[in-house]
Amino acid sequence: MLLLNGGKAFCESGGKLSAALQEVAKETLESLGLNVIETHIDKGYDETQEAQKILSSDVLIWQFPGWWMGEPWIVKEYIDKVFMAGAKTGQFLIGDGRHRDNPNKNYGTGGLLKRKKYLFSTTWNAPLNAFEDKNEFFGGIGIDGVNLHLHKAHEFVGMSALLSFTCYDVVKNPKAEQYIADYRAHLRKVLG
Repeated sequence: MLLLNGGKAFCESGGKLSAALQEVAKETLESLGLNVIETHIDKGYDETQEAQKILSSDVLIWQFPGWWMGEPWIVKEYIDKVFMAGAKTGQFLIGDGRHRDNPNKNYGTGGLLKRKKYLFSTTWNAPLNAFEDKNEFFGGIGIDGVNLHLHKAHEFVGMSALLSFTCYDVVKNPKAEQYIADYRAHLRKVLG
């Protein structure tokens, strides 16, 4: 298991909730007898080494906050740099999946990481209703609709999604103990 902490100290955010949930994931997974390696993106990384970590892991678990309707820039930068490092060596994908005979078909099917899975664990100030009610801000698309671009980036290299986990309303109505208990249960259900 590769745990990727995309939390970042910025403005009023100290990245503390992401760090706490990352630790919960590590403890829970190790208690299940799983081998865990970690990267805290904001502390720096080597793209080639990270690509190797992905290749050696069955599951990637992302931990990051939602900022301005998406992930912190360091998460997108990590994906851009590390996935490209894996693509350059031919270990993450073989082209985009299309063939010259019919270049309009099969885009996004060239990924080589088909045995790998990923899970997004995210934290948002918005309440659950803002994502699920079609009359509220996100128009009913849910957390996976908001994170669709990230799902597609992983699908492009062949990975498949595990059930996402989200902590909602973390600023205006924080419930840290509940988030931790719910995340432990989620990890045990999905990976136990």
